[in-house]
Amino acid sequence: MFSGIVEEKGVIQNVARKENFATITIKTDTVHKGAKIGDSLCVDGVCLTVTSKKGSVMRFDLMKETLDATTMKHYKPKRTVNLERSLKVNGRLGGHFVSGHVDCVGRLKKIVTLPNYVEFQIEMDKPLMRYIVPKGSVTLDGVSLTVGEVKKKQFSVYLIPHTLDVTTFGIKTDGEEMNIETDILAKYVLQDQVS
Repeated sequence: MFSGIVEEKGVIQNVARKENFATITIKTDTVHKGAKIGDSLCVDGVCLTVTSKKGSVMRFDLMKETLDATTMKHYKPKRTVNLERSLKVNGRLGGHFVSGHVDCVGRLKKIVTLPNYVEFQIEMDKPLMRYIVPKGSVTLDGVSLTVGEVKKKQFSVYLIPHTLDVTTFGIKTDGEEMNIETDILAKYVLQDQVS
């Protein structure tokens, strides 16, 4: 379980692909400290298991489901990714509950930039839009955000300068794909209404 508060940006060093499988290695500055083989790490919103560690570089295995359901199928060396270690039971929850299980890949339809204002307009699958509500929570590439305006197949989030600095959002461009995890609480509430 994670909070969606990104601790640092890591850099992919290597991607090795096989049939239905891949491994990635990521160089970190902070999150490798204290990490052990078997620990969970959130990489761009995807919960991955550390399979090996050498100094500040960690390796992760990507199964077919992970490759099919996320943006990780496109990863290449030198790509920058958002990183967060799993929550400690006795720690604070700064964002919202994030499982690291991506619901879908959405598209950054448009970045609106005005003086002291940055808005991401995100397009996603219509069936999952039922979990996107104004003032609710959403996770984009591992970042906990508050939902702004909501339309039929699109929603907006608004970014403070700190988020643009400490995450990969400062280098995003129109049309990029993003990993989306909808609010876990909304899923349970709406599932209960269906039953």
